[in-house]
Formats: sequence, structure tokens, C-alpha cells
Amino acid sequence: MAPRKLNRLPKADVEAIFGAFTAADPEPKGELDYVNPFTLLVAVVLSAQATDVGVNKATAGLFPIADTPEKMVALGVEAIEQRIKTIGLFRGKAKNVFALSSILIEQHNSQVPQDREALEALPGVGRKTANVVLNIGFGQPTIAVDTHLFRVANRTGMAPGKTPLAVELGLLKAVPEQYLLHAHHWLILHGRYVCKARKPECWRCVIAPWCRFEPKTPEPKVRAPKAA
Repeated sequence: MAPRKLNRLPKADVEAIFGAFTAADPEPKGELDYVNPFTLLVAVVLSAQATDVGVNKATAGLFPIADTPEKMVALGVEAIEQRIKTIGLFRGKAKNVFALSSILIEQHNSQVPQDREALEALPGVGRKTANVVLNIGFGQPTIAVDTHLFRVANRTGMAPGKTPLAVELGLLKAVPEQYLLHAHHWLILHGRYVCKARKPECWRCVIAPWCRFEPKTPEPKVRAPKAA
């Protein structure tokens, strides 16, 4: 049996969606704490299979003493491990942070590169991480597809795709240029807090009029208090 074909939203509906996002939150921000492009890169590397809240708790003690590649290398792998041990996969991540810091010093004059190829050559950095750094750190109109964004793009019909790359490329074509810079944040935050995996909160969704997801989740009924 052939797979079900997903219907893609028309251009006018996509534009209406991002108009609604803009009206609700004109300047959406990511939730990872950082102080410069280097700490942003480290935070995103640490966030793989971890929550932003958990990463922020760990980096609150790390970034004040290691906000440059030189300071991070001076700490050493074991000291980095101790400061991020509350994060999942912390040992491998500590090695990656130490290694990427060394490479930045040796190959990039201690600066975070502003191109995808150089970023993806760093330990622990894949396409999604590179897109986040390029978008937040350098203001490039990239779209990082995580599980939340992947779900929203498919549910709404905005950019249906079977892989994160297919969704990313679909969104780059579908999203009007004036919304591309913030599209990444609008979609991720929407998936994280409204269009949830198990029970999307459709009754308070600002883009529900254009979304293809069915059936829409009804507003929960409030139980009347029991009589005294």
C-alpha cells in the first residue's frame, strides 16, 4: 500500500500562520542561556537529548569560569565533566566540548565559524546544532528541526516530510522571507508548549484556523466543585 500523501498548506495559509505568530510574540527567543557565540555553541552541544532547563542549570556554574575556548581547554575534560554531570551523556559531551574548544583555538583563531561546513566539522556538532548557532549567534535565517518542530511542520501541513532534512528544506521554501529569521523559534516553542505530542492544546492555539491536524483537541471540561 502506498503511503498516505500529506496535503501541504497553501502559501496564503502559511503566511497567515506566521502573521499570527508575529502578533502573539514579535521577538521569540531561545531558552538556552549563553553569553557569546562560543557559550551558545557549547550550550547547544550539551542540549542533545537533554532539556534546556537542565542545560542551563549545569552551565550556570560552567560559563562564569569558562566562556572562551582557552578557558575551557584549561579546565580539562574531568573538570568539565564535574560541572555538567547532571546532564545525560555528560562524559561524551565533556570530551566533545574540550575537543571542539581545542579545534577552535588551533584552526579558527578561537572564534566560532559562521559557516555550516566548518561548524559541522566540530566534534558533537550536527546539522541541527549548526543551524541553531547560525540562527541565534549570527542572525542567519536557518531552521533547526528538532522533534517539536518536526511534529508541528507535519501536523499543520506546513512542510510535511519524513525526515528532519526534508522538513527543513520544505520550510525554507514555504516560509515567507520576512519570517524566516524567527521561524525556528516560533515553531519550536509552539511545539513545546501548545502543539504537544500526546495532547495538543488546540483550544488555545493561535494557528488553529489554518492547521490541518484533525481531530482538534477540545478544551478540557472543568469539573464543578463538590457541594459542602
